[in-house]
Amino acid sequence: MSQATIQDWTVAAVSLRFDNKQDVRYRVYREGNRHFQEIRDIDDRPIHTLELPDGMKLDTTSYEVLLRYVLLDVVAA
Repeated sequence: MSQATIQDWTVAAVSLRFDNKQDVRYRVYREGNRHFQEIRDIDDRPIHTLELPDGMKLDTTSYEVLLRYVLLDVVAA
């Protein structure tokens, strides 16, 4: 299956706990009828890839919210 880009790589500084921030980049893409958010650190190391729920597809503000929650769960834990 081929991938289609929905949102190209975007750089974000995500606030974590106690004034810590993490610079990351993320993109949103579609594979078939499934949508994914891929998150990498600034040095291009993979952090996490999340399949997006139906209600969050194509909602740019939801991508930013998910980004923060994923980082809090995966990286800061």
